[in-house]
Amino acid sequence: MRVGLFFDLRNPPGWRRPWADHYARTLELIEGAEAQGADAVWFSEHHFFEDGYLPQPLTFAAAVAARTSKVRIGTAITIAAIRHPVHLAEQAAIVDLLSNGRVELGIGASYRIPYYELAGVPFHRRFGVTDERVAEVRRLLDGDGVRPPPVQRPFPIWLGYQGPQGAARAGRLGTGLLTLNRSSLEPYRNALAEAGHDPGTARMGGVIDLIVADDPERVREAVLPFVAYQANTYRRYGAEGTGAPEPKPVNEERLRQTFPVVTADEAVALINERTDGLPVEHIYPWASIAGMPDDVVERHVELLLGQVAPAVRGVESQSSKTTGV
Repeated sequence: MRVGLFFDLRNPPGWRRPWADHYARTLELIEGAEAQGADAVWFSEHHFFEDGYLPQPLTFAAAVAARTSKVRIGTAITIAAIRHPVHLAEQAAIVDLLSNGRVELGIGASYRIPYYELAGVPFHRRFGVTDERVAEVRRLLDGDGVRPPPVQRPFPIWLGYQGPQGAARAGRLGTGLLTLNRSSLEPYRNALAEAGHDPGTARMGGVIDLIVADDPERVREAVLPFVAYQANTYRRYGAEGTGAPEPKPVNEERLRQTFPVVTADEAVALINERTDGLPVEHIYPWASIAGMPDDVVERHVELLLGQVAPAVRGVESQSSKTTGV
């Protein structure tokens, strides 16, 4: 099991730093994480967020590829249905070349209507169109569809689908599945087998919400405004285009009680509980949530990579023992 970090590049108005500094600081943090043993770094795609939530993950990934040498570089996810498959395949291939074969291409459908309005794709068709794009991107990357070609063949492709129907779609397409939802495993494996893929190739990955701290109570209070900001903006932007009223702010007291800010030992137990029995290849806790304070981020990364990762890396799940995954 590889332990990575998830970067959002969000730079909220209330505590914004200069944009160039923000991007430079994130690249420095990624270089430091690689030096501390991070297995992967992951980026997602969002548009129209006032805080600059990363809109072009493969563009940023190219910069990361040029600044690193070992860490794998993933998208979790990029939105294939609003992109031309040739452009997406070409971008992925170039980052793969820059990184000498370190790309993990995660593709998903997103939850926001405005993205599809921008691209002229009906929102209700997003999953079907995404499936079509995945098949075409794979054909381009694994065949001779792009020049220059990528380093990796077959190219590692993941689908960030949730729920049993999404898991089955990933299985039919023979991709990895970016979820740690335990109920997704059976429909995913069944669909792999039904489509003629070896169910033993099942692989899962996903984000795990947690911040590691020496003093969880103190750090919980420090990060609560950032966690609340993240939750509120997800809800607010998710309502755009639906005709629904703007959601009410989240209950911060509930977040205080439920969002995991934990010690290193507690993080190990949490990760083992979330992944036990699943064919997990990647996990990636947040590096920073919505621009958290640098000192909190740096210590979280140190503890995660220095103490938590060695304890969970290489742990063989019960699923692996019984299926040979």
